Order: sequence, then structure tokens, then C-alpha cells
Amino acid sequence: MATEVNVPLRDVVGNRELALHVVPETLRPGALDAPVRWAHVSELQDPAPYLVGGELILTAGVNLPARLDRYVRGLRDAGVTALGFGLTPTVFETLPEPLRRACARHGLPLLVVPARTPFLAINRAVSVALTEAGQREQRRITAARETLTRAAGGGLGELTSSLAAQLRSWVALVGAGDVLASAHDAPAPLPPPVRELVATVRAGSGIRSATTEVDGGFVVVQPVYPQATASHLVVVGRPGRFDGADRAILAVGAALLGLVGRAGSDAAELGAAATGLLLGRTSPDGVAAALLGSDVVRLVAGAAYRRGPDEVAQRPDWLRARLDTPLVSVLPGPAFVAIAGVPPSLPVLEDLRAHGWLAAVGAPVPAARPASGSAEVELLLARARALGRPVVAESGPPDFDALVAPDASRGFAEKVLEPLVALDRAGDRSLVRTLRTWLAHHGAWEPTAAELGVHRNSVRHRIAQVERALAVDLADPEARMRLWFALRWASPEAHSP
Repeated sequence: MATEVNVPLRDVVGNRELALHVVPETLRPGALDAPVRWAHVSELQDPAPYLVGGELILTAGVNLPARLDRYVRGLRDAGVTALGFGLTPTVFETLPEPLRRACARHGLPLLVVPARTPFLAINRAVSVALTEAGQREQRRITAARETLTRAAGGGLGELTSSLAAQLRSWVALVGAGDVLASAHDAPAPLPPPVRELVATVRAGSGIRSATTEVDGGFVVVQPVYPQATASHLVVVGRPGRFDGADRAILAVGAALLGLVGRAGSDAAELGAAATGLLLGRTSPDGVAAALLGSDVVRLVAGAAYRRGPDEVAQRPDWLRARLDTPLVSVLPGPAFVAIAGVPPSLPVLEDLRAHGWLAAVGAPVPAARPASGSAEVELLLARARALGRPVVAESGPPDFDALVAPDASRGFAEKVLEPLVALDRAGDRSLVRTLRTWLAHHGAWEPTAAELGVHRNSVRHRIAQVERALAVDLADPEARMRLWFALRWASPEAHSP
């Protein structure tokens, strides 16, 4: 589940290598904390229609419009975080005073870029800062997810306190008119604006959240799992705004709060309940994405191998640690099923086998519909049992060979091709080879004849023999498909000329 990464303006202006000068009178309270999502060079007289907000706009004033007040107001209304004005001997050697006054009037932070600092250096610095911020956010989200998942084992109270600590905010879990759990001095009762926001969210439908400002702070209301009913809401508040990482952590907490309320505080029961519900037909959107931090997931299925897993390997906590997911359910058999955001590596799968589990990993499926991969992973597990080793689906086009057990595929091929193999052995007619070559050339007579070194009429005659021997019509694409897979799965003896 991706979050929108940004860096505060103060991080950009604080980069000494850029030597940027902030015009003080253009700054309003909190301006240096405003988010910068990217830096963009524009010499348009009206770039506002092409902006989405959060930009640091850079200009050398090449096409600076005469109506600077309108230009600056348009940038501010478009959500631009700051304007960087580059000084250059060929255009402006000093900052135009009308631009300074317009930015001060409309509260748009103005940065003076010295001639020695190229715009490319600012672009690169912002890009590097965004990359580093994204990595920090992801580490924070991952650590918070692990902490919250552990806290879920302690029940609603411990989970609520842990969520409050992660968000540095107060937290209240609100039921049908009652506060079920709270932490970090959540206001009681909730202020009227917050109660109105709760009522608004509860009156809607689907997955949603809402934000409001109360007494100079910020409050977010988020439905917990299952979001579609909005029967319970988690309310969080603090003085500062909630960024993308905060909202991702809140989504994890909201999902876990609903699951704890439904399944109890036992971690094994929690994981089993979450996995079972997510694989059911009524799986609500967003839960797997929140718990795993990914919009795409993989199903992992496992079954006993040889003597079966040892006692430790059958514990859900052992499997959760190995597979790096809280969504694990151990089933009779013994067997297990898990939903993972990151596919387990081959060493992990081999470690599972060493402890008595044989596992199969499905192809990526949407986190909103994890059950869509159930049929595939069951077939892959059957394939793994036949091979005696782990099987991992490729992320590209479906591999039919990986979905069919070797014994079944060979048996199918022998049964289908047996009449042709018998005729070839009796009279050396090369019917199997001719059929394989003809199908590979999409039924084209000339290329087939050229590859076989015979006349095209001989190819026609042999294909007619194939149709009679197999009682098929090779004009039927399904018949061709079945024969093609039979030839793919046939033993080497059947392919011999």
C-alpha cells in the first residue's frame, strides 16, 4: 500500500550545497513545514493549470508576466509550496521587487537561487531527499506493523495504546455511541465537531476516512474492519497533521482493532480468523493491503512432507516468523495457508521443507481479492507434492506445465498419442513428428513440408491419417490445443522420428 512521500520545505532550504536564500517577508507561520513533493522548472506565464500541488516551482523569469500579482496568486491557489527564482546575468541579476511584494502579499514562500546553483542541482537534491524519506517511511511502517501485530495479542486496550504510541496521538475506539477503548488522554466525551464527523462517516458507505481541525489540532476518523459496516470507528487526534506514513499505520491499526474485536486477543486465533475471512467471499477490501503493506499479495499453501512438520514447525507463530506475515492459518492434515505481501524466498521454502512442510506459492493477486488465487495455489501444491519440492508460480503469463502434476500430464499424453505412436512403430510413418511440425507452423503446408523434407501433398496425406487415427477434426482449435499439450508432455520416445 503506497504512501505519498514528501519532504518539508525546511529540508530543501537547509541544504547548504544549494545556497538558497528565503525571503523572510514571504513566510507565514508553518510555511517551512509545508510538504514538497517534487521540484519542477517552468517558464510558463501561467503554469497553474498543469500543477497538482506540493511543487517547488523553479523559474529564471524568462517569460515572467507583467501581472505578477495574478501569477503568484495562481501558483498559491494551485497548491504550490514555494517559488524558486534563479538569478542569472542574462535575465535577472537581482530579485524583481514586484515579485517580492506579490509573494509577500499572497503568502507564497520565495526562494532566491544564486547563479552558481543550477536548477538541475535542486531537482537532484529534492529527488534524493524524497527517496531517503520514502525509505524512512517504509521502515517506520514495517516496524509499526510488526509492533501493532504483537500488541494485538494483548487485546483492545494494549492495541489501542500501541497505536497511540506509534502515531504520537490520542486514540479512541468508538462503538455504537460508546467509547470501547482509549489511550493517551483521549477527550471524553468527544468534542462536538468530532462527534459530528463520526456521524458523517457512519452515515456513509464503503471504505472511507475523514479529517477535521479541532482547537488547532487535527482529528482523523477511520472505520475499522469490516469497513463496509462502519459499526466501529477509530478516532485519532494530535496537534500536527497526519502524513502518508501515519495514515498507512492507522489503516493497519484499524484493521487489527476490528479483527481483535471479532477473533479475540489470541495471536494464533487472530491470524487464522483474518486469513479465513480474507479468503472468504465476503472479504472486505483493504484489510490485506493494510496488514501487509502491499496492494498485491501471494497465497502460500503448505502440506506435510514425508514424516510431516515437527511440533515447533506446526506453531502459527513459527510460520508467521518464517513467512513474514501475520495472516497464517494452520489446518488439519496438517496443512497451512497464508497470505503474504512479499513472496517467501527459495531458502525460506527449503527451510520449511527441512522442518517437514512442502509449500507452494501462487502468482501475485490483488490484495482486495486474495481468494482469487486459491484455485491456482491448490494446483501448485499438488504439483509440489508430485515433484517433492517447493513450487513458485511465475509472475508472467500462466505456466500450464506448473499446474499439472507430471504423472497426470504424461498419462494424458500417452493416452492421446498412443494410436499415432503405434502406427509409427508399425510402418515408420512419422505421424507424431509431422503433427508436431505442422502444429508448430500453425497448419501451414509449405513450411511444414520444407522442414520435414517432403512434398506438401505428403504432409496433407499424413495429417489426414492423423485425423482418422485420432478421430479428430484438426480444423477445430480446441483439438489442436489438446494435441499440442499432449506433444509437450509426451515422453521422448513418442517424439522420436
